[in-house]
Amino acid sequence: MGCGTSKVLPEPPKDVHLDLVKKVEPYCGYKNDIYKHFIKDDGGDAIKSGFPSPPRHTNPYASGCSPTRLEQPEPRKNRVAKYRAKFDPRVTAKYDIKALIGRGSFSRVVRVEHKATKQPYAIKMIETKYREGREVCESELCVLRRVRHTNIIQLIEVFETQERVYMVMELATGGELFDRIIAKGSFTERDATRVLQMVLDGVKYLHTLGITHRDLKPENLLYYHPGMDSKIMITDFGLASARKKGDDCLMKTTCGTPEYIAPEILVRKPYTNSVDMWALGVISYILLSGTMPFEDDNRTRLYRQILKGKYSYSGEPWPSVSNLAKDFIDRLLTVDPADRMTALQALKHPWVVSMAASSSMKNLHRSISQNLLKRASSRCQSTKSAQSTRSSRSTKSNKSRRVRERELRELNLRYQQQYNG
Repeated sequence: MGCGTSKVLPEPPKDVHLDLVKKVEPYCGYKNDIYKHFIKDDGGDAIKSGFPSPPRHTNPYASGCSPTRLEQPEPRKNRVAKYRAKFDPRVTAKYDIKALIGRGSFSRVVRVEHKATKQPYAIKMIETKYREGREVCESELCVLRRVRHTNIIQLIEVFETQERVYMVMELATGGELFDRIIAKGSFTERDATRVLQMVLDGVKYLHTLGITHRDLKPENLLYYHPGMDSKIMITDFGLASARKKGDDCLMKTTCGTPEYIAPEILVRKPYTNSVDMWALGVISYILLSGTMPFEDDNRTRLYRQILKGKYSYSGEPWPSVSNLAKDFIDRLLTVDPADRMTALQALKHPWVVSMAASSSMKNLHRSISQNLLKRASSRCQSTKSAQSTRSSRSTKSNKSRRVRERELRELNLRYQQQYNG
């Protein structure tokens, strides 16, 4: 949620368990960015990272996360030329490159248009010269080549070069789940069940194929188009695990996004696709309140909360949320995975089946929006403070180095004087 996210990336399967914790810094400017000449987001599409972003008419991140101003903006024509030069000729021969719409640690997502059909698509360009990027790419391709479901982003075709892979995918233009909630003006339990039903349909399909997403979170749930009747699509399969025929259903890799990681992953136990159901419990909690069930800036304390399954229904808007909705969350945020609902069981839960017909129809929008925006702003300030601290440490380090270099020069000069004298 907010300016930056921290993701635990998977390590290659080994007998011993190792964690590779990857800190994903918020994008706060173009300095040292090899893609600095790419066209900026034109505001039309939403395949991006960060949770949750504010509605377009507000900008709580203005003080800390706005791009660095360029002294002399480069003419658009030149930027377009440099931008297209980053792509393999086979790609540009078939697609018109329109705009950069997303950034990741090893990837960029761009909006393109098929030259012959004029159909818009998204291309995810992954740098495979880096080991981490190559592993994420292989994992994502392995999954996307197997799936075809209305609530899962569809892979259209793939172009590969020695250093990059270009994945052409469906373009989701409706924005992230919580952007839509904030902009909507009204949100009830019935709206929440409609969203969860679509996500659960996609997750049930994945689990039937032996695929575990392992990184389900709100920013990976996108609306297909801006219309009110748009479907939700599950995206970002970079951490997904696909079980091969004959394999057991247990996984051992420690990975995910901290606030959504299931307890069994934290204690390094072999786990199943039930970790996705825990993440859906977290998402359901956020969906109905705009707050996180487990939250702490200190990761150790956060993990302790998760291991205990310690969360509460205090504060707004929980008094207005039905007991049936809370029961749905409780059956997902169950520490013992054996007692956790499966995707099929969740789809059959009375709260989802009845589409909240017996639940409170009170508009929860105001409380949810306020909580989402408050948290987004708070996280941004926290990121800004951390960046300031790192900058201060760096300044002190540079100062110390300059002092040592000056002392060394003086010492050399003294030796030279003694030698010449």
